Amino acid sequence: MYLQHFGLNEFPFSITPDTSYYFASASYQDALNTVIFAVTTGEGFIKITGEVGTGKTLLCRKLMSSLDQSYKIAYVPNPYLEPQSLLMVLAEELNINLPTDTQITQHVILNALTHALLNFARDNIKVVVCLDEVQAMPIETLEALRLLSNLETEKRKLLQVVIFGQPELEDKLNHASIRQLKQRITFSYQLDLLNRDEMAYYLNHRLTIAGYKGSRMFSHTALYLMYHYSKGVPRLINILAHKALLATYGKGKHQVGMREVLAAASDTESVGTKWQYLGSKSLSLTMLLGAFGLILFIFINNLKPY
Repeated sequence: MYLQHFGLNEFPFSITPDTSYYFASASYQDALNTVIFAVTTGEGFIKITGEVGTGKTLLCRKLMSSLDQSYKIAYVPNPYLEPQSLLMVLAEELNINLPTDTQITQHVILNALTHALLNFARDNIKVVVCLDEVQAMPIETLEALRLLSNLETEKRKLLQVVIFGQPELEDKLNHASIRQLKQRITFSYQLDLLNRDEMAYYLNHRLTIAGYKGSRMFSHTALYLMYHYSKGVPRLINILAHKALLATYGKGKHQVGMREVLAAASDTESVGTKWQYLGSKSLSLTMLLGAFGLILFIFINNLKPY
């Protein structure tokens, strides 16, 4: 598409979480440092929250790639699990063999997990469970997580749990039936959106990783509109930037301007606002007046004197 046109090796604004594109803004680096510190000091529960599209999954993957071989990691991206299903997924992630000579029940799985975690502890291997989109996890499954956190030696927890979720997770944790789980959360961090300067650095960072070596890609006006429509949400920034590059490529240009960002925004439902609506109406009115003026000009110039 536009890779050769802009001198890129790959698409810089994919919405697929890729740790090679991790951008260490102040908020994201603070969150990563907080989680790594909590994990290395052996805390039980750590909670990271953020709005939709703020990069929680990318942060989760960055955390996992930052831990060395002394850690055993279980990653659970699917929150829609019953308690027993969650335990089975954890056993599979940790390569724990379940007994085949008995019926698989929640008690049997929990017993197998306990023995395996004790063996990991003897070998000085720390177990970290990372769960994504936890705001959608059933209450009873969250309670099963709390029971897992009871597994410990005299010195430390047998496993640590890092939960990632949207702000609605706070409401779920306030549920009376899992108030004990909330008390076990020792570290908590909420991700901030990118500010305008961080967004500009973010765009340049991703372009550089993708191989771009040219001059400024986005004009000042384009950056202003990008921030206006994205509100600093990384996923929306990626979507708008990708579409703006497509529009720029389609015009044979090498710098993204105001019109290309407006075109990207008008094609993206998730950034629709009343201001965008008014802007599009104004643009349509301008085009209509321009067309009317052109028709009037042609008509006058073709009038014949009597």
